[in-house]
Amino acid sequence: MFLRQATLAGAMLAFAGSGALACEISARVSIVGNEFPAIQTVGANAAACTGAEVATNLTADHQSINVPGMQGNPAEYTSAIIANSSIVALMNEDVIRPLDDLVAKHGQGLQQNQLITIDGKVMAVAFMANAQHLMYRKDILADLGIEPPKTYEEMLDAAETIRSKGVMQNPIGGAYAAGWNLAQEFNNMLLGYGGSHFEPGSAEPNVNSEAGVKALTMMKALSEYMTPDFLTHDSNATNAEYRAGNVALLNMWGSRAATQITADGVTEEVKQGHAIAGPMTVGGGSIPATTLWWDGWTVAKNISDAEAEATFIAMMNGIRPELMQDESVRTQAVWLIEGYEPTEDSLGVFDAAKAGAIPYPMLPYMGLMHTALGNELGDFMQGKESAEQALADVEAAYRAAAKEKGFL
Repeated sequence: MFLRQATLAGAMLAFAGSGALACEISARVSIVGNEFPAIQTVGANAAACTGAEVATNLTADHQSINVPGMQGNPAEYTSAIIANSSIVALMNEDVIRPLDDLVAKHGQGLQQNQLITIDGKVMAVAFMANAQHLMYRKDILADLGIEPPKTYEEMLDAAETIRSKGVMQNPIGGAYAAGWNLAQEFNNMLLGYGGSHFEPGSAEPNVNSEAGVKALTMMKALSEYMTPDFLTHDSNATNAEYRAGNVALLNMWGSRAATQITADGVTEEVKQGHAIAGPMTVGGGSIPATTLWWDGWTVAKNISDAEAEATFIAMMNGIRPELMQDESVRTQAVWLIEGYEPTEDSLGVFDAAKAGAIPYPMLPYMGLMHTALGNELGDFMQGKESAEQALADVEAAYRAAAKEKGFL
């Protein structure tokens, strides 16, 4: 089954209109999702509903537990907070239900572009947009006479200057942790070089290509300016390095921009020097080396209709427009909610959309490719094999998994 890509650029320019939502529920609600601040806000406000228990499990491991947690009958989780990558696995396993009836009954005011429609059915409600883009220390760059990089080649030049001047030994930060994060950085770079994951119109892999080799070569060059244990650094660890003043340049999620300098332990120097910019290009390309994302929520299939209705009501409370009156909430994300107005922290995500960044592929076999990339690219990054061999390993691992699932 092919899933249509959701269009983000339009969704980021208009928002839903809705009045206050009374939140009284009569059946249990159990939510699983990621742990960054915007999702924590949604979960906390869903849990504010009264009348029945609302439980949340917000964790970085959400993608490994949401499918198993929804496969039981009844499902352990009544809702999974997902993105345009992770909804694919739930669709493939048939564990989430269409929401058209619940939208008609309780979704007044949701704008059409919040409704993630797949094969003619609403399968999720989007509440925010996201993309990775540049964050940097404007004070350090200014002191050295360096302009904020607009390309990855300029980032490398800036890093060399920072190192050679003795300011920082490892000035670049990157969420290059082996696994999902490393694969995502490759996804960004591959698309920036004009490559594609699959042959047009098919599930045949296409990463062992000129664009794929160039993408890995650039990633390896960037890693030379990162901490030596970069393969252990996810977004949390990378942000910690930045907040501690050890990193001057990084490609980071827009959803973390607002809290980048408000977390505990951030030095005053970092607070004063922090700045953001749009995503960078690479290899002379015009499309940013990043991907556009939406985050939203689903409702489980293997639960009672009463639980499904309670879940929908609670999740609507989690994204109610009144939340946009709270500045601390409003700055957490690029919200797709009535009353949201772009903040300085959201400009990187908007710049990604305006520059034509490509949405993360919503294809039923993209998850298999992402997993293969995460498992196989580490050897190249450690200098144990060539880019061509690593990408051949990726395609072999992907082919085996795709054949098992019937995609090839």
